[in-house]
Amino acid sequence: MRVIFLDDVLNVARAGDIKDVKNGYARNFLLPKKIAVAANAEEMKRIDTIKKVGLERQSKLKEGAVALIERIESLTCTIKVRSGPSGRLYGAVTNVMIAEEISRLLSLDIDRRDVILAEPIHETGSFEAKIRIHPEISVNISVFVEDIDSVVKLLDDVAEDIDVAEDIDVAEDIDVAEEH
Repeated sequence: MRVIFLDDVLNVARAGDIKDVKNGYARNFLLPKKIAVAANAEEMKRIDTIKKVGLERQSKLKEGAVALIERIESLTCTIKVRSGPSGRLYGAVTNVMIAEEISRLLSLDIDRRDVILAEPIHETGSFEAKIRIHPEISVNISVFVEDIDSVVKLLDDVAEDIDVAEDIDVAEDIDVAEEH
């Protein structure tokens, strides 16, 4: 079936493109969601308007993506997971986990398919991931993978230091009280 795309569809077409697609794809997905219309004579007259609207929408989205790049570049994404004594993870850090963390930090929705990893992360350390913000714009982000047990140990050490400091303060108060 020949259709005119009203919206951009990633890796398929841009707004205003005329393409032949499978009948089922057109009838079950593109037409009901109003992503495309059947390419008849009436719609062919509107093609210039459709392309113009699509280009305007893309330029606005691109401007928003450029503004978002600054926020993402200043971001440090830290993923806390369990690992063995050698630093090897029991599972893997995937694009889903990174997308959830970035979404939480930025308070906006990042799709897991927009996070690109060379391969899943299987050990603690620092890694690079690419975030696709717009079909034409991507940004690299540093991902730090930490062992959750080391964080717990650090918190326990800090708590012990606080307890020791409080014990010293209490002992000094007792000494001062005994002198008076």
